[in-house]
Amino acid sequence: MRPWVKRFGHFGQMVFIVEGLLSAALFFLAFAFRMSTAAVFLALLIVSLLCVWHELVACMYYDSTLRPSLQRLLTVPKAICSQAAIIFTYGALIFVVGTLQVYFRQMIRYSWSVGCYVATGIFLLFFLYHFIYLSRSPWREVTPDEDCQDGLPSFKETFRLRRSTEGGCNSMTEGWIGILLLLFLLLPQALMFYARVLYLYDTHEHEGLQCTIQEIGFAQGTVGVIAFNIGIALNRLLLQHYSFWHLFWPMATCLVLSPFVYMGMTLYPPGSLGMLCCCTMSAQILFGLGAGVCRYPVSLVSGNHYHNEVNVLQIPVVSTVMFVPMAVCGWMVERFGYNMFFLVNALSAPACLLVVYLLLRLRRMHPCCYKP
Repeated sequence: MRPWVKRFGHFGQMVFIVEGLLSAALFFLAFAFRMSTAAVFLALLIVSLLCVWHELVACMYYDSTLRPSLQRLLTVPKAICSQAAIIFTYGALIFVVGTLQVYFRQMIRYSWSVGCYVATGIFLLFFLYHFIYLSRSPWREVTPDEDCQDGLPSFKETFRLRRSTEGGCNSMTEGWIGILLLLFLLLPQALMFYARVLYLYDTHEHEGLQCTIQEIGFAQGTVGVIAFNIGIALNRLLLQHYSFWHLFWPMATCLVLSPFVYMGMTLYPPGSLGMLCCCTMSAQILFGLGAGVCRYPVSLVSGNHYHNEVNVLQIPVVSTVMFVPMAVCGWMVERFGYNMFFLVNALSAPACLLVVYLLLRLRRMHPCCYKP
């Protein structure tokens, strides 16, 4: 959708359109919980696609209306607001739904329906605020003809140019090596990404911790997200003082260490909410500390001549390589149980690091090939 959105322009108007559609989709999601699982799945798919569209249009509006100096000034507030939104949705909303579940006596679908109605109402307030403020915004929006950022190629153009390039850091071979590096760096995290929530929620009879939804929302959605951001901040601080290649293996090691925390939780289950929060905090800080290592494999996919493309490619490429491990983790939990699953998950970490080392040796990597 990105090249089409860029050609259309008028990003302020598109923000209104997408937010209106999102409000309708959230209302449909709230209503779908009273219908069937297929309706819920369809509503979630529509909401997810519209969220991606909204993120894309909002970023283009931001880039086209603010001067670069002002964009740099607002980088930190923008990141803080983005992470606060994640804490609200993944933490506070889940906590509210858990409270409603207790109030409505375990009517989980009805509780999620009411929670989505609340989210729809809050989103409509933001929609009305944007409609009033952005229509009076003093910033002049760049029209499609005036947009000077068309040098950034689409996905199709990027990979077509890579196929036509021979040797060096722009070859298609290095693109595939980058995908394999990303796959094995993220494999331990991808396997436990959803299994950890199932482990917290499942009953003691199924080897789970039997946490309430409120506890999961607080431990994972609030404390966990804050810890992840602390890890990212520490990662950026270290990169300011040390080169990327001095930190490559420490970051890669931190990235694959999180499964060991959950393996420890299966052996010695936390006895209180405080201990649970400490465990999730340590796992998420490790994830945040190691997440910076993913920039290098993504740069191999996009090529050094498309360094701005890294930001565009990172989310879809990372999500794609994590998709298969995420999809099979539920089947593995059913076959092995949580104790054996997290043991296998933890043992996969050193094996993945070994494969990463062999891939780097295969490429005969040199630090000058990447400039963070």
